[in-house]
Amino acid sequence: MSVTEQPPPHPGPGPDDGAADDAAVEQLRDRISADSLTTRRDYLRIVATVSGGLAIGGVGVAAGILHRHGDSEALPAPKKVADELVPGRSVAFRFPGEDDRALAVRLADGSLVGYSAVCTHLACGVLWREDRGADGELYCPCHEGVFDARTGEVTAGPPPRPLPRIFLTEQADGSVWAVATARSGEPAKEALCRQFSDTHPEEAASVGCPGTGRPAAPERRPT
Repeated sequence: MSVTEQPPPHPGPGPDDGAADDAAVEQLRDRISADSLTTRRDYLRIVATVSGGLAIGGVGVAAGILHRHGDSEALPAPKKVADELVPGRSVAFRFPGEDDRALAVRLADGSLVGYSAVCTHLACGVLWREDRGADGELYCPCHEGVFDARTGEVTAGPPPRPLPRIFLTEQADGSVWAVATARSGEPAKEALCRQFSDTHPEEAASVGCPGTGRPAAPERRPT
């Protein structure tokens, strides 16, 4: 096309073009509204699903529906925790099962303590902070839960129960082993008798469990 040639002019609107344009605009507007409504519904459904899941999880933990550390009646297989654990150090491990997070701590005075590393509030991980007091503290960073490092009892925050205890023993070579568990708040003797009585009568007798023929010794917190 030369510079002098021009394209034919665009034809002007016909008598029905205005109605057609109005119909097209209305149809587009309806589609946008429908898409927006779908998007809002999908968003609300996702939010409701996630919120409901969190609520159910929280209620489940609080009510004891979900798995708790030490629930099994069977005595777990002993597990080596560390070749050596010196004062002021901690080690994370799995016990009694591979899905059960646990923590062993050697306190400054040489005492060995072990606990489930799952907070009794909403199952977040528990850490040991050495610089908090003479024994340090067991701390859940999710909701500021704090437990006594020597006893596992709740000292601050929202956790409703103490940490389940893990019984540790130290061998002559200095190695540390996990040998049994206790449920949250369960007395040590009751926990050991529950697990030792049927399969380890000698150990049960040494603890003074009922039916072992040996008088019960004064209960003390094992290390």
